[in-house]
Amino acid sequence: MAKTVEEIADAMFNMVKEAQGQKKLKPMDLTKAMLEIFGDEVDKKLCKAAIKQLVDSGRCVYTYFGGSFLELPHREGAAND
Repeated sequence: MAKTVEEIADAMFNMVKEAQGQKKLKPMDLTKAMLEIFGDEVDKKLCKAAIKQLVDSGRCVYTYFGGSFLELPHREGAAND
């Protein structure tokens, strides 16, 4: 049974959340991890759609530091009140 974009997006979001502050994940890192975890149930096109959904919804943002990375959005200091 093939996975949906939402299921892949949730799995990717959890990976990014767990890696936050320890390691920056590139989109290809997430794609490779999903292919490894779900095998034939996903493909690169589905992973790309899931990444697009994460960014469009604001759950993740692209950052650039010598390469593109996906991270959780940073909260401004005043937003923590």
